[in-house]
Amino acid sequence: MRSDEPITYSIVIPFYNEQESIPPLYLKITEVMDAVGQPYEMVFVDDGSGDDTYQILREIYEHDRRVSLVRLRRNFGQTAALKAGFDFARGEIVISMDGDLQHDPGEIPLFLEKMKEGYDIVSGWRVERRDAWLTRQLPSHIANRIMAWLSGVDLHDFGTTFKAYRREMLDQIHLYGDLHRFIPALASWSGAKIVEVPIKNVPRGRGKSNYGLGRTTRVLLDLLSVKFLLDYSTTPLLFFGLFGLLCLSVGMAISLVLLFEKVLLHEAIMVQHGPLLLLGIALIVSGIQFLSIGLLGEMLARTYYESQNKPIYAVREVKTRRKELASPAGPPRSASADR
Repeated sequence: MRSDEPITYSIVIPFYNEQESIPPLYLKITEVMDAVGQPYEMVFVDDGSGDDTYQILREIYEHDRRVSLVRLRRNFGQTAALKAGFDFARGEIVISMDGDLQHDPGEIPLFLEKMKEGYDIVSGWRVERRDAWLTRQLPSHIANRIMAWLSGVDLHDFGTTFKAYRREMLDQIHLYGDLHRFIPALASWSGAKIVEVPIKNVPRGRGKSNYGLGRTTRVLLDLLSVKFLLDYSTTPLLFFGLFGLLCLSVGMAISLVLLFEKVLLHEAIMVQHGPLLLLGIALIVSGIQFLSIGLLGEMLARTYYESQNKPIYAVREVKTRRKELASPAGPPRSASADR
């Protein structure tokens, strides 16, 4: 494959301490994609692994011109690793997978068939989960139902990384934090056509999972973040202003009632209604603060990551045979690269 040849498919896989999974995963991907018969590339991202992951990926890169290798300076997390791979990929369709062999590359053609039907995003659906019920399945089911309700996107499985995207969809989405699992919800804002395909949940045979019950809290907080981004990212005053007006209204009502009793009934307000008076004052102050935050949010909405084009990862080195490492609009790249 020439470095300037148009690419139809990009397979993006982040790795973090997955040295045992890499060889069989690579062999299976090449077998499946060779059978597809369209030009493709593999973009492997080493997310600051502490084992021999990078060395194994580098050996594969040396022997396969279709492989590009992005090595991050430290472990930035799955969202940042995927974002690095997405930024570097140049295929018309980008397919993301986990690097732990729990996604079967043999199911990639299922995603490609749906893309040919005109969908913008095809998401995997692990119909029969093989994970622990209490620590993985139950929290995931709750989070998926809440996310579907909040976003209006009827997916059963937001959490799986096994997805296919049209290039233009990824270009419109700015990822940070842990938002990679919510890309379909974020893309729905721009009218993306989204569909699910059932996939197998292959039991993990090598290594150990990097996820557990501890991430449930982060996922729930991300749900709130995504809901805010979907409905109020450009109009935060509508969100904060609602609370502000509510607090102001209740606070002013309490204050007017107490003022009436003080002026007309000559009651000792502090003696008889001291706590209520303090509540009214606190509500008025809170209402003003909510409105102020909303106004500030209107001016600062989405400028930090978008107007500054601030990357959420730092690359140690890039190995590729491309003539151009990235388009001028892309994020900064490391100067260390094999062309």
